[in-house]
Amino acid sequence: MSSQFTGILLYDGDCPFCSAASTAMRQLEGVGVVSWDEPAAQAFLEAQFGDVPFALFFVDSEAETVWAGRAAATELCERAGMPVLVQDIVDENYERVADAIQSVMGTDREIDPYHDAYPLADDAAALFDDVAANASRTHVPDSA
Repeated sequence: MSSQFTGILLYDGDCPFCSAASTAMRQLEGVGVVSWDEPAAQAFLEAQFGDVPFALFFVDSEAETVWAGRAAATELCERAGMPVLVQDIVDENYERVADAIQSVMGTDREIDPYHDAYPLADDAAALFDDVAANASRTHVPDSA
């Protein structure tokens, strides 16, 4: 089964920052969003990292790359065409924003320190279509 999505954002649906990132993805055709706690997302992360880290993840099956944490937020900003200033602010303040949201939300769950681009592992790549099958469409087509 081939997915309509080539990119997937795995995010915490309870986090306002992550939810805003998922909304920003509406500009990108071919990108879907899946909640971090979705069983298919959990299986994917286990296959990719040998663990289920809690962070923001962006997976691009064509680039065969998984961006995590700060790197995911920065990649999403770049792809969404955000100004460089916004990209720099997101990159430099990712942890502070995450900590502030954690404090406001009263959650005790720590964000795991994954902040790089990782090659897509073969075992995780094999699960991409399963994750994509659970994705919501974010692209809003032009009504021209």
